[in-house]
Amino acid sequence: MVKATPKKFSRLLILSSNAGSMSPAVEDQLRRAFADFEVTEFDPRMKLLGMLAPKAKVVVAGGDGTVGWTVKALVDSDHSLGILGLGTYNNFAASVGMPKDLGRAITAVKTGAPHPVTIGRINGHTFLEVAAVGMFGEALQLGEAAKDMVFGKLSQRFAQVARSEPFEYRLSGDIEGYGVALSLVFANTPSTGARMTIASRTSPIDPFLELQVHAGESYRDLLKRMVRSAVGSRDEKQDLGMSFKFRHLRVETRPRARAFADSSSAGRTPAVIDADVGALQLVLPAGELRKQRRVIDRSKAQ
Repeated sequence: MVKATPKKFSRLLILSSNAGSMSPAVEDQLRRAFADFEVTEFDPRMKLLGMLAPKAKVVVAGGDGTVGWTVKALVDSDHSLGILGLGTYNNFAASVGMPKDLGRAITAVKTGAPHPVTIGRINGHTFLEVAAVGMFGEALQLGEAAKDMVFGKLSQRFAQVARSEPFEYRLSGDIEGYGVALSLVFANTPSTGARMTIASRTSPIDPFLELQVHAGESYRDLLKRMVRSAVGSRDEKQDLGMSFKFRHLRVETRPRARAFADSSSAGRTPAVIDADVGALQLVLPAGELRKQRRVIDRSKAQ
């Protein structure tokens, strides 16, 4: 018996019906805007790469979870990706300057061109927004449990944050240094998760990651960031702290500490963090790309 070869698509639109801004009217708008695309409902079990023809164009319309899953599925492939943020926070879409208005975002995806962007790796685990060692990573998992209202996990995460202890650390690679900390934070976007500011001026368009010295340095700092996230406040003058750009870094700690890629576990120290430049081809409007690069250039000059 000869099995039929599954059809592969050169254009694919992934829709998340669970996204906060999704509605029948929005779905209809998307289907009409991308009428020449095959449309599929998001399913985390699907084998995305197996569905795509070489150099396919993928567009994903959903919240941060759906966007993050799709980005990670397409990292290191020859496919381009357009993102339409339909969630509550749309953190990654905002970090690369995608318009908040859906109509403008659709136009940007349809008329823009693929550009190489930076994806982070920690101990081989991919992260879009932030990697962390120590207490800040525990707080990221706490934030995810709170956002998803998983009450059993929520109490467990609170306990893990409360048990976090300072550790001695040594940095090597692009940055040399040592000290004592509760957290080390490595940013690829200005904020993470539920818009918790990580005092970063970086962007995935930047070919570097950014070590944040003061983010999560104390329980008070972490609580302040979590409260501001909860009330939607961003006080840039207070949040900006000392930071260092890098592409490759190794972190050793005593005692060994837990490492995190976004809100997922990434083993323990020693940890190796890399900026993987060009790991993803992201469709961006030319005007937004130029604006982002001007912001990055200004921050480097400061």
